[in-house]
Amino acid sequence: MSVLCGAECVMVLGFTRWLWRRCNYVGSNDSDNWPLATADEFDHVPRLCRLILAVYETDLHKPQFAPKGDYRLNPDWVFKRVTYEQTHGHAPPYLIYADHEHGEIVLAIRGLNLVKESDYELLLDNKLGMQMFDGGYVHHGLLKSAIWLLNEEGETLKRLWLENGADYKLVFVGHSLGSGVASLLAVIVVNHGDLLGGVPRSKVRCYALAPARCMSLNLAVKYADVIQSVVLQDDFLPRTATPLEDIFKSIFCLPCLLVLVCLRDTFIPEDRKLRDPRRLYAPGRIYHIVERKFCRCGRYPPEVRTAIPVDGRFEHIVLSCNATSDHGIIWIEREAEKAVERMRESSSETITTAPKVPKLERRQTIEKEHKDALERAISLNVPYAVTASENEKREAPQSETEDVTDTKLKSTGGSGRTNWEHVVQKLFKKSESGDLVLNRDSNALN
Repeated sequence: MSVLCGAECVMVLGFTRWLWRRCNYVGSNDSDNWPLATADEFDHVPRLCRLILAVYETDLHKPQFAPKGDYRLNPDWVFKRVTYEQTHGHAPPYLIYADHEHGEIVLAIRGLNLVKESDYELLLDNKLGMQMFDGGYVHHGLLKSAIWLLNEEGETLKRLWLENGADYKLVFVGHSLGSGVASLLAVIVVNHGDLLGGVPRSKVRCYALAPARCMSLNLAVKYADVIQSVVLQDDFLPRTATPLEDIFKSIFCLPCLLVLVCLRDTFIPEDRKLRDPRRLYAPGRIYHIVERKFCRCGRYPPEVRTAIPVDGRFEHIVLSCNATSDHGIIWIEREAEKAVERMRESSSETITTAPKVPKLERRQTIEKEHKDALERAISLNVPYAVTASENEKREAPQSETEDVTDTKLKSTGGSGRTNWEHVVQKLFKKSESGDLVLNRDSNALN
């Protein structure tokens, strides 16, 4: 009897200790050791948040849901706006905006609509390890949505980019569900920029706001120079490794689900998570907006930290009453705007003195961080991870490959219009059983 009582006491003490540590864990812990972002690299985020919000409007000339300070965009530069009725459930609503002030062609995709069955169908169209792509795994439904979008708007984006000149950037931005679609759009375009008028990798950018876990770790690190994710404090979605389809099937009992996921993940070793090639992660470089502190009430002036983490990449669920509200695009826009204003105020002192972090030096630091992250992934034995030198080789223009002419002819089907489904299928080959398996040939990847 005494042995059983002792065992019970140990279990109670152990569970109490675990519960205390979990309750003490706050969102800012994930980025404690990250360096601060600069205004130059983050000041576009509030503007892109407002573009996402603009997708919700029916008429930007007479906005109904304008954020503080209005949208600050030119309604006449909105080239195209597409609603649910026009997408037929293949993708969330989006708009195409020619931002002549900042030299960008922007495709902005809205987030999940809780009352739209088609959005749930996109999320449910996936199983763990269902979709291999470009040397890793991705969310199957989101990839299909990205391919549909390119089939619909590929020629439009190509024409806009060519008409406005090669100095313009091609920018994909999305929130929540849309962030996953935008990220996979960017991956496809980076590998096949020649089919969009020859847009180079350096001119393609993606911003995933409140990002969904949509790609395996090796891809998340590999494309960190193209994709930038923005996470507000305790946002649950980038931290939840549970498949998206399971999260939103349980949306009305989300707090219960988060506690169970937190308990389960406690007993999964870190190295086991890293070595599971099917496990999906938030994509690219991460910008973490931190605005609350442990045991402190209210919001503090936000600061933005940034890194390309490999291990410890938002793996801990935060048991917080703000876990769902921090996912909202409205709050992300407000806090990002405050953070940029704070950065500008702190940098105003450099008007009479030399800048603390020159632009060129910061750019070189960002490039070095990407190379270091790629090497870190190799050292941790992340499946399908590539070295920095291998990644640079794969960035060579497709026009230099031997089969570029054949690729273009087959992908256009002789009609001049690109069939992006065929293009994406070049990343795969069929086994003898007829199943799709990964094509590791570098020519196919490029």
